[in-house]
Amino acid sequence: MSTLTDNIRAASTVQALVQLLKNRSYDEIRQRMYDNPPGSPWWSACKTELDVRNSERMATALVDTSRVLDKMRVSTEHLDASTDKLLTAATDISESLRSTRELGRKMEIAGYVMVAVSILQLFYVIFLVFGKR
Repeated sequence: MSTLTDNIRAASTVQALVQLLKNRSYDEIRQRMYDNPPGSPWWSACKTELDVRNSERMATALVDTSRVLDKMRVSTEHLDASTDKLLTAATDISESLRSTRELGRKMEIAGYVMVAVSILQLFYVIFLVFGKR
């Protein structure tokens, strides 16, 4: 029966010490924990308070990570849509360049034809001028 009473007293002592540690800094609590032997009320109180603070930090970090992941998901979706638009624009430009290349070839052939016709007309004029003399 005395061990149950001792356990209750130790637990209430640890709870009281945890309340005392609420306003202490993280480093001070860690130092007190290292200064006391494992299993002592101070060590247990320090361990409990550090575990609580670490859990709070972990919860905050998880919430922040969740927010960042949501932002990254939105950014990824936006980037995906932008990539699709860019691909469509690049395809359109490529098709325009192909048709422009084909028109350029046709213009080149038309230029050669015009030069050839001009040379033929020049020879015809020369033949007419020298043929009458």
